[in-house]
Amino acid sequence: MALIKFGGGIVQASGSIAGTVHARNRFGNYTRPRTKPVNPRSSKQVVIREAIGLLTQKWHDVLSDAQRTAWNTYAAAVAMKNRLGEVIYITGFNHYCRVNVVRIQCGQSQCPNGPTVLSLPEKDPSFHITASAATQKITVTWDDTLPWGDIPASVMQVEMGVPQLKTRNFFNGPWKFVGSIPGNQTSPTEMTAPMTLIQNQKIWCYGRVSTGPTDSRLSEPFRDDCIVGA
Repeated sequence: MALIKFGGGIVQASGSIAGTVHARNRFGNYTRPRTKPVNPRSSKQVVIREAIGLLTQKWHDVLSDAQRTAWNTYAAAVAMKNRLGEVIYITGFNHYCRVNVVRIQCGQSQCPNGPTVLSLPEKDPSFHITASAATQKITVTWDDTLPWGDIPASVMQVEMGVPQLKTRNFFNGPWKFVGSIPGNQTSPTEMTAPMTLIQNQKIWCYGRVSTGPTDSRLSEPFRDDCIVGA
């Protein structure tokens, strides 16, 4: 489904209509033919799909009315942005899933209770990566003095994009899970790359912080890129 913004005509579109994909990069809006993606059903993909199914069932059958109301209250107070950069408000169910899917992926306990702090966790502007072809490792540096770092059950999810030519300046996926950094860990840390690192290629990584476990919230992504070293 595409998002379309109308003005005198169509001002901006994002998504797919029939066989055409509408998107935008730093050079402006563009369209391209839609291609059907393959479904490799990797073990990590299966984990995410099963997690969404589990959380959907728990939302309807396990969470209390008070817990669902708390998530809906949080959702009504927290502004998000869609693919057109417009402010939107997603549902409490959406927030419950986006928080807990990441926690499951990172091996952390699920959080059934809606957040009482009605805001997203802050991004980490100091998030930085370097990478080595020799070791096939990504070194991640972050600000370990931020509030989430005092809570062992908090976690930072780290994802890596498919390596690109070093001349490329824009990347928006696909991504693969690298690993997680617990809240009580000291910066920096090395993580094994999920894809082969080749010297002079360019990679992007992003992090998202999940606070928890009793008042779990999920930040928006913050990212960095680097040229793979020797």
